[in-house]
Amino acid sequence: MFKPALIASFAAMSLALGGCTSSLTGDTYSRDEARVVQTVRMGSIEALRPVKIEGTKTPIGAGAGAVVGGVAGSGVGGGRGSLVAAVIGAVAGGLLGSAAEEGLTKTQGVEITVREDDGSMRAYVQEVEPNQVFRVGQRVRILTVDGTSRVSP
Repeated sequence: MFKPALIASFAAMSLALGGCTSSLTGDTYSRDEARVVQTVRMGSIEALRPVKIEGTKTPIGAGAGAVVGGVAGSGVGGGRGSLVAAVIGAVAGGLLGSAAEEGLTKTQGVEITVREDDGSMRAYVQEVEPNQVFRVGQRVRILTVDGTSRVSP
C-alpha cells in the first residue's frame, strides 16, 4: 500500500519539475516573442566568460516535495505517530523538493561582451548551446524584443 503511493508521488514530482525547465539559449523564443518585430544590432565579440545560470525557485518543487514527503511520512508508525511523521515528512520533502528543482534547472551559460557598431560595449548572458561556438573577434547579431536580447553568429 505504501510503495505504490510513494512511486506515484515521485512520478508526479518528476513531471512537475520537468515542467519548470525552460531554455535560455540564443535560439529559443517564447510564444509571445514569435512574430514580433525585433531590433537588430551588429557588433564584434570583445570577451567571453563562462558563467552559471542559477536554477528556478518556484513553489512547484517545494510543493511536489512536500506531497512526496507527506505521503512517505504517513506510512511510518500508526495513529498520532503517523500524523507527526507525515508533517515532518512534508516539511523535509518541501525543502528537498525546492533544492532539487533548483539543482535540476541550473545550467551553464556564457557571458558575451560585444562592442557594438555604434561604439557601445554591452554584455549578454545566455545558455550555452552545444553546437554553437563563439570566438573573440567574431561578428555577431544582437536581437532584442521586449527587453530580451540574444546573441547569434
